[in-house]
Amino acid sequence: MILQDILYKVSIRSVKGDTGMDVNGLQIDSRLVKAGNCFIALKGTKTDGQEYIETAIENGAVAIICETLPSKIDAHITYVQVENAAEAAGYMSHLFYGEPSLKLKLVGVTGTNGKTTIVTLLWKLFTAMGYQCGLISTVENRIGEKIIVATHTTPDAVTINALLKQMVDEGCNYVFMECSSHAIHQGRITGLQFTGALFSNITHDHLDYHKTFDEYINVKKSWFDKLPSTAFAISNADDKRGTVMLQNTKAKKYYYSLKTMAGFKGKILDNSLDGLHMTVNEKEVYFRLIGEFNAYNLLAVYGAAVCLQVDTDTALQVLSSLDGAEGRFDYMVSPKDKIKGIIDYAHTPDALLNVLATIKKLRQGNEQIITVVGCGGDRDKTKRPVMAEVACEYSDKVIFTADNPRSEDPLEILKDMQAGVNAAAKKKVISIADRKEAIKTAVSLANNDDIVLIAGKGHEKYQEIKGVKYDFDDKKILNEMFELLEK
Repeated sequence: MILQDILYKVSIRSVKGDTGMDVNGLQIDSRLVKAGNCFIALKGTKTDGQEYIETAIENGAVAIICETLPSKIDAHITYVQVENAAEAAGYMSHLFYGEPSLKLKLVGVTGTNGKTTIVTLLWKLFTAMGYQCGLISTVENRIGEKIIVATHTTPDAVTINALLKQMVDEGCNYVFMECSSHAIHQGRITGLQFTGALFSNITHDHLDYHKTFDEYINVKKSWFDKLPSTAFAISNADDKRGTVMLQNTKAKKYYYSLKTMAGFKGKILDNSLDGLHMTVNEKEVYFRLIGEFNAYNLLAVYGAAVCLQVDTDTALQVLSSLDGAEGRFDYMVSPKDKIKGIIDYAHTPDALLNVLATIKKLRQGNEQIITVVGCGGDRDKTKRPVMAEVACEYSDKVIFTADNPRSEDPLEILKDMQAGVNAAAKKKVISIADRKEAIKTAVSLANNDDIVLIAGKGHEKYQEIKGVKYDFDDKKILNEMFELLEK
């Protein structure tokens, strides 16, 4: 495409060179630049793209988008100095790939918890109803039935738009996408036109990145503030920030709730390990998903289906037959001892509280709840003692272990968690840094019918230690431990 044709929405400060040139690709990673590409120098949390401008040129870049012009200017290269390189990447990517979000119905979901389950259920629902659908999520990206491995909750702007173009080319009618606070703040979804946006909830998370809770809230709210009047916005009325999220949006506003009046109103009639028995807008439905938090997720999905104008009775009928996302309250039972195992991605205090409170409600007698939990390295340290406190309050036995320690010493992370354990709870806690050994110990401590929760990693198939990702699958390991019980 002609460079100037993909710059018209970008705030430009200065230009050196010819913007009438052809560019055959956009890159934000200098290592991936090929001859004829345009390199966008983004400022990341750890690296600054400005430092790699020379490398990009050596690799064949013909145009550079940057916030600060480099001291060395190559006369054969076009330099475009912009106000915000991240926003520029969003606008330029959308135009370069032919404005794909205008050619399908794009629905985004944000919130601390529930994003993956909501988008996955939407993808499953609309696929089951006969539509060709795309999915962009933490667990995986999908184009129809084709799976593309996900590396981020929300990919970078170039990758998102390339994916959306592929989805358009392959006939997708709808795309359901997680929109993380990082993605909103870093401009990864800038330029996209959303048909609808959903808010699940907001709790303590990502304060390593956003610094304050108010900033975290405002980042999410900024996405709703920018929605056009043609879009719909759906929010959780039972979350205390649910109405704040939509107060300045131009989009059509809708709410869902279990506790108050709302356009999409639910009531739990029965909640067991067999699933949820609910009324949804006074229609009685049985769902396979478990727990109050999933009741909220189901209401959000139902609300989006109504706003997307599908037949509501059919939508409820199909929803009643669906399972959730991988690694979200994944439930299994050991054949012989009937020990119940639950794998869940819960890695925030609120998510862990939701899962454990659900398990506690589902107990039928005096079964023990044994929780294996850790906290990620190089992430918000303030939630570590809170996670530990929640685990101790709702469990009979707790094993603190490594999650993804990344560059940190796992023993230091465990020490941070121990700070949240009060004197009365100390006797129920064991610290085992080796995660496999921790899961093995939890199973060995369980008696018939006890419940073992493995929290924090969910769908992940790796453990990241000192920059290396090792194969590690909580569900596979728990299954192996259950098989050993049978021998």
